[in-house]
Amino acid sequence: MSGTQVHVHLFHGADPRRYRKGENIGSLYGYHHAESAEFVLDYARDASESAPIRFVRRGLKAALGFDFIHAWRNRRAILQSDVIWTHTEQEHLAVALVLLMNAKKGGARPLLLAQSVWLLDRWPGYGALRRAIYKRLLRRADLLTTLASENAALCGEYFGREARHVLYGLNTNDFPPTTPTQWKPHTPVRVAAIGNDRDRDWTTLVSALGNDPHYQVRIATRRRMPASLRAENVEIVRVSGIQQQHALYDWADLIVVPLRPNTHASGITVMLEAAALGKPMIATRVGALEDYFDDKAASYVEPFDAQQLRDAANALVADPARALEQAREACEQLRTRDLTTQQFARQHAQLTREMLRERDARNGESIASERRGQSVAARGM
Repeated sequence: MSGTQVHVHLFHGADPRRYRKGENIGSLYGYHHAESAEFVLDYARDASESAPIRFVRRGLKAALGFDFIHAWRNRRAILQSDVIWTHTEQEHLAVALVLLMNAKKGGARPLLLAQSVWLLDRWPGYGALRRAIYKRLLRRADLLTTLASENAALCGEYFGREARHVLYGLNTNDFPPTTPTQWKPHTPVRVAAIGNDRDRDWTTLVSALGNDPHYQVRIATRRRMPASLRAENVEIVRVSGIQQQHALYDWADLIVVPLRPNTHASGITVMLEAAALGKPMIATRVGALEDYFDDKAASYVEPFDAQQLRDAANALVADPARALEQAREACEQLRTRDLTTQQFARQHAQLTREMLRERDARNGESIASERRGQSVAARGM
């Protein structure tokens, strides 16, 4: 008997045949770790497309908020699967639409695990029509998951449904956890801040440490930085690929994750990487980041508080033993909480087992009910 057929539907560009080709990393986010005799995985494939077609696909994605064309191209794999895993709403909304368009009465019904990231943050800004459409598509999802407890709670508030909180994980092949044995900052102290998420708060970071000769700051982002954030000791850099990421972390004494209020654990990837590499870190207390690391493992500061961020940096620099202990604790929590891509995949496997059991139980009840009805009808004849 073959295993459960799982279609992993990731965004266009994450096709394992092409993503980081030649590096043999499996799938992005580590879903491949669930591959077994129990679960047979296949992945969304990227179609070759001309520049005009790519423009149309991306334009429709921007208008809808999800990549329907990418999902439609993969509809055969979607419809032939037992279960579909998605990573963000940009995938699960598209998959739900494909499933609804191809629904057959009495036919096989793939289970949809719908994981949301930015959807709950953006929900209050959506108009009535978009909300109505999204709610209809979300009803097709069999299980809602999020990467942060705050997002999970909002699913109940906005959709009236329970959501399961899944812990995101680090690729430890790219970033092997190494417990630090010493911490001695450079002069000036080197601070790195990394991220392209819209919720990065570069303004507060520059207000806290900009134009201070005691600190040298490198901000790695692809987002455009306004001229008002320029400072003599702040450098904007582009980082591409694992080697350049490691080079920036190696250069840094401190990692800062400055954030605007959000509910989706923005910045967790950088925190996981910093923990693995033994770097003390300062992060804004938003987005349920404490689901992953507690106050012993990171220096948390309140949103938009430049003075508090500056004080946190000064405190770590003034007490290297404390900074070292914090970095060691973060590395230990990474290990003990198993914040890895392997565990991320195991969580999906376990949730899928639960979904299958619930489906089988429903089917069993339906069959039993039908038989009872037939029995009653027969006695009445």
